Amino acid sequence: MLVLLLYGAALRIIEALHLTLTDVDLDARLLTIRESKFYKTRLVPMRPDPTGVLRSYVDQRAKEYSPKPEAALFMTRNGIPLACSTAENIFRRLRVRAGVLRYDGSRYQPRLHDLRHAAAVHRLVSWYREGADVQRLLPQLATYLGHGHSAGTQRYLPMTPELLHEASTRFERYAQGGQQ
Repeated sequence: MLVLLLYGAALRIIEALHLTLTDVDLDARLLTIRESKFYKTRLVPMRPDPTGVLRSYVDQRAKEYSPKPEAALFMTRNGIPLACSTAENIFRRLRVRAGVLRYDGSRYQPRLHDLRHAAAVHRLVSWYREGADVQRLLPQLATYLGHGHSAGTQRYLPMTPELLHEASTRFERYAQGGQQ
C-alpha cells in the first residue's frame, strides 16, 4: 500500500509515513499532508482506483491495529508506526527480489523517493498526450507536489526518452504550423 500511495499521490516518503487515519478522507478522496517540507500543509486528491485499494487497506488495518483516528496509517506488525529506514530497507529487499536493478553504471539503485519523480514525469507525459497546455498546468503540478513554485518541480522532471518524445512531437507540430 505504501508503494502505491507514494506513486499514486506523488508523496514524499516522510509525508506518507506521517499520515494518520484522520488525514485520510476516503469519501472525499483526499489526503491531508500536515506540516510537510517547509512546514506546509496541503490537500492531495486521489484517483478512484488507489482510493479503493486504500479503503481496503484501512479496513484491514483497523481489524489488526488501533482504530484510533490519531494512529499512524502505516504500522509494523507490532503496532509501531513504520520508520523511514524500515520502509526503505523493505523496499530495497523487494526491489532486489523482483529484479528491479539498474545496470547502467549509475551510482544509485531505485529508491522509494524515485516513485515521486516517476509520478511527476508520468503526469507530464500524460498531459502532452492529451494535448493539454503543459506550461499552464506546471504550476498545478508544483502545488500538488507541495512546491512553492514551478522551479522546485523541475528537478522532479528528468528528461526521459518518453517525455523527450512527447515534447519533441509537440514542438514538431508547432514548428510545422499546427497546434501545440
